[in-house]
Amino acid sequence: MNAEPHSTDPDAGPADTGATATTPGRRTPFWLELALAIVFGLFFAYDAWEAVGNLVGIAGVASALGTTLSGTGWIVLILAILLPVALFAIAFLIGRRRSALVQAALYLAGLAVSAALYLDILLMFGPGALLA
Repeated sequence: MNAEPHSTDPDAGPADTGATATTPGRRTPFWLELALAIVFGLFFAYDAWEAVGNLVGIAGVASALGTTLSGTGWIVLILAILLPVALFAIAFLIGRRRSALVQAALYLAGLAVSAALYLDILLMFGPGALLA
């Protein structure tokens, strides 16, 4: 008497009981994922802190000149603060359960995008366009 369940799949071997055919690949250890997130998170945090400094600095310059920030200026400077945070979150979410090399590449790409977009924003608007 055969105790194994009968399978209709002609390619199924005797040990195949219909369980998942794919096994999870080799995962990055949690400590390495955490270390990468912390190290690159510090770079993203520096970008956000730099944007906060720019907001405070430009607001101080505007005050010293007897004017205020324009609506566009507030939007641009606040988005400059939120951009690195959002890019880190995106890189973190996409990089979950991937190899350490892919995670590091995603974080580096996020930092590059953050820097490029911030420089584009500064060149497009310039400090003068941010003042009312």
